[in-house]
Amino acid sequence: MKKILSIALAATVFASVTACAQSDKSKRPSPPATVSETIKSGALVSINYSQPSVKGRTIGKDLEPKEGQVWRTGANEATVFEADKDVMVEGKILPKGKYALFTLVEGDKCTIIFNNNSKQWGAYEYKMGDDALRVTVSKAKAAKFFEQMTFAIDKSGEVSLMWADMQVNFMVQ
Repeated sequence: MKKILSIALAATVFASVTACAQSDKSKRPSPPATVSETIKSGALVSINYSQPSVKGRTIGKDLEPKEGQVWRTGANEATVFEADKDVMVEGKILPKGKYALFTLVEGDKCTIIFNNNSKQWGAYEYKMGDDALRVTVSKAKAAKFFEQMTFAIDKSGEVSLMWADMQVNFMVQ
């Protein structure tokens, strides 16, 4: 009887530790990251995302973003862009709120998509009809190589997405 209880206790402890480890998002291959900044307009802008790594792969070939396909702009859950006030993105109004941030690469241009469904996994449930705003910007070569996808927000409102040798900037005011 003691042996059965010991086995049952060990199984319970193992299951508990495994469940806790799975809920610890920092242990994922693409860990979570957040960047936020109060821009010069006074709006607090933040981006919550998961940072995929290149790991020797080629973007556009065996790694997203792929030409003509909507990408979650990160890994795991959809990346969330949040503004605590109405803002202008590339001269177009975006009401305050939380948005899933998607990207569509087409040649040297990127369409940055702010989607009303901020609680989704990846782009699997993405629907164009839920888009709040789309802006098109240029894609450029980054000044250095970024192994992990990284966002930066400058006080001026310039948001930069950098990954591998790619950089995409857009203005939020």
